[in-house]
Amino acid sequence: QVQLIESGGGLVQAGGSLRLSCAASGRTFSSYAMGWFRQVTGKEREFVATISWSGRTTLYADSVKGRFTISRDNAKNTVYLQMNSLKPEDTAVYYCALDSSPYTTYEIGEYDYWGQGTQVTVSS
Repeated sequence: QVQLIESGGGLVQAGGSLRLSCAASGRTFSSYAMGWFRQVTGKEREFVATISWSGRTTLYADSVKGRFTISRDNAKNTVYLQMNSLKPEDTAVYYCALDSSPYTTYEIGEYDYWGQGTQVTVSS
């Protein structure tokens, strides 16, 4: 069974930065792509970023491109999301997810395991 635990969320002012972490256990982490998604209450969960098993390929939602960076450390079984120049509209619960394939995808249905989420709140 895969377990994903997010951390690093919190309250930050607009223009500030946060780094989210997601620690994985229960599978060979380095074989699988990982993704970050976010959800606002009452809205659908949306894609934020994804990274391939090797870390060489990344994809971003247009809304975060140039501000967020996804990375991974396979030795630590951890994926990160560095969020800079945060905006109030980035406020959401952020989830990490594991895709049981090595390759990046923004399709939420391709992800098999999910963390519990971490709240990010950006004040104006």
